[in-house]
Amino acid sequence: MTVSLAIVGAGNRGGTYAGYAERFPERARVVAVAEPRAGHRDALADRHQVPAARRFPSWQALADQPRLADAVVVATPDREHLAPVARLAALGYDILLEKPMAPTEQECDAVVDVARRTGVLLTVCHVLRYTPYTAMVKRLLDAGAVGRIVGVDHLEPVGWWHFAHSYVRGNWRRADESSSSLLAKCCHDLDWLRYVVDDVPVRVSSVGALYHFHPGNRPAGAADRCLDCPLRGTCPYAADRFYAECLADPDRHVWPLSVVTRDLSPDGVRTALREGPYGRCVYTGGNDVVDHQTVTVSFAGGATATLTMSAFTPGGHRRTRIMGTRGYLEGDGERVTLTDFVTGETSTLDTAAGGADAGSGHGGGDHGLMAAFVEAVGTGDRSLVHSGPRESLDSHRMAFAAERSRLAGGLPMDV
Repeated sequence: MTVSLAIVGAGNRGGTYAGYAERFPERARVVAVAEPRAGHRDALADRHQVPAARRFPSWQALADQPRLADAVVVATPDREHLAPVARLAALGYDILLEKPMAPTEQECDAVVDVARRTGVLLTVCHVLRYTPYTAMVKRLLDAGAVGRIVGVDHLEPVGWWHFAHSYVRGNWRRADESSSSLLAKCCHDLDWLRYVVDDVPVRVSSVGALYHFHPGNRPAGAADRCLDCPLRGTCPYAADRFYAECLADPDRHVWPLSVVTRDLSPDGVRTALREGPYGRCVYTGGNDVVDHQTVTVSFAGGATATLTMSAFTPGGHRRTRIMGTRGYLEGDGERVTLTDFVTGETSTLDTAAGGADAGSGHGGGDHGLMAAFVEAVGTGDRSLVHSGPRESLDSHRMAFAAERSRLAGGLPMDV
């Protein structure tokens, strides 16, 4: 069976998930696109040969029609998730929902309630659950490779350029327009911790701040735009240098460069940096989300976990250390090194050794998610999906609790 898909939101994530139908046309096909930006809408629709009558200027216009597809991908901005999910679920669409589910705890609860009331399959895009690496880690833990988990230390190395692109200049730079950076970037990671520890979180605390990207750290003589700045040769965040490097690398055209401009020519990129948000100085004060944060989670069975999110790293896969009663596991998103406390021996396993598609988006997670969702829709076997709304709700609640803790400021030390 070929599953038909409607894509709501033709930005980077919507286009990425739609790309599954290009790779596997025998499994899925895109039959409708809803997107307010005509250029994005037509570009995605043209790629999938969607007829003009099924190109919609909004999700509301799609929802005004009878159901046109088996399932819908909802990849709208964070603050526009609940309303389309509610309307489209009522029409009977199975739904793939980009994370986060919603920017508030109340709306997340409402999303879960929509799925319960309508009975549709609602899958949240926690792609880290679907990577070959995660499958390997989960198999080892479930087989008792480290004994009982005592502690987990997990790093999300956002990367200095990625953070500047998405969370200083980009769509997630302000909490009032999207969500906290922890929810936007790390509900993945909190969900992953919940998944691998396989226990209920009962206590959360957090510290963090906007440390660097604010007007107080603006160097003397810096211009408002990188193209005009005399300091750009020594600034780590110089937009003209970074996006010129992206332009020279075709693998970076789809992301991050296509987010900056659809005109992928030197003149087009330069115009976008001259006029748009991605050419602004990172110290000009338009952003307010934190650039580093640490979260500590206690689970019902006694295990603890820490998550550190930081802008001030190279990019790359998450890195994790899992400490157990019989062993120690360390992983970097592709390889796992396991130390056995009985034998003292250390072994290394590599996801690439099994031919896994770890090199694609999110370490193979984008592909794994879409494969699971499409097969679940086509066969009706919902067990193929690991990230339904209830499974995802814990991770979102952890993020909201962490943000409340961070804003409360923790307990001061007596000096």
